[in-house]
Amino acid sequence: MTGMGDDGAAGLLEMRRAGAHTVAQDEASCVVFGMPREATARGAAAKVLGLDLLAGKIRRFAAASHPRELT
Repeated sequence: MTGMGDDGAAGLLEMRRAGAHTVAQDEASCVVFGMPREATARGAAAKVLGLDLLAGKIRRFAAASHPRELT
């Protein structure tokens, strides 16, 4: 999500390479677009979404992985 630097982008890329679902916050909803821009540039984010959509997407990822735990 919003932030400066690139340490989060590096970690997100490692997660994606390990098979995790990954998302980054879009520029329009960021206070600072540094970290999400870097994640997107590195190919770490499979999806780029507005802040208003992130929680729902993460919940759907989790529900697909563990459907009984989230009902």
